Amino acid sequence: MGAARAADVMRGVAALVDRDDAREWAEQELADPVYREAEPTLFDRVAQAIGEFVQSLFSPNVAGTGWSPWWTVLAIALVAVAVLLAFWIWGLPRGERGGQVPGPAALFDGDARPAAELRREAAAARSHGDFDTAVLAGYRALARGLGERGLVEERPGETAQAFCPRAQGFFARERSALQAATDAFDDVRYLRRAGTRAQADRIAELDARIQAARPDRAPDEAFA
Repeated sequence: MGAARAADVMRGVAALVDRDDAREWAEQELADPVYREAEPTLFDRVAQAIGEFVQSLFSPNVAGTGWSPWWTVLAIALVAVAVLLAFWIWGLPRGERGGQVPGPAALFDGDARPAAELRREAAAARSHGDFDTAVLAGYRALARGLGERGLVEERPGETAQAFCPRAQGFFARERSALQAATDAFDDVRYLRRAGTRAQADRIAELDARIQAARPDRAPDEAFA
């Protein structure tokens, strides 16, 4: 009885819904961007076709036709070249792009503010719990301060990792602290890791120590 009643209900619904209306509703539903995002990309289809081709090379049907092993090696080499070209043209398949790590950018990213202003921004960020900004602004304040003192010249496009050893050359006692601060900057700036209060505090304390410290050597004559 339950199945019969369900069938009667379905026939009743079908009688109430016009065929053209049903088709229009279906087209509207399939036009939703969610369905388009779920469709395989061109790269996905090419990769699937290549995979099926490689599997076919080792199938019993092909092996029984006298297919030469050298032809198999050549075919696999051609497939490898095709895959590399596909990566070069279309990039990684959908679902793996989110794992990419952005390449290093310039330390200051065009920020020309003086060290004092950067320090104020870092202090305000720490007081509000914005430790990402505190780490970035604090490290940039340290680097900008060394430039303002005539010690470490700012170089266009230089990264924090390139700046660090030059700063260490003037403050050998702070070598490990400078490297730790540089790594914290890169973690926040490039790897999108959340900054911590401890990192922000250590960078601010390091900056204060370096401001008060006498450098181990005089700056290079070309910069001085």
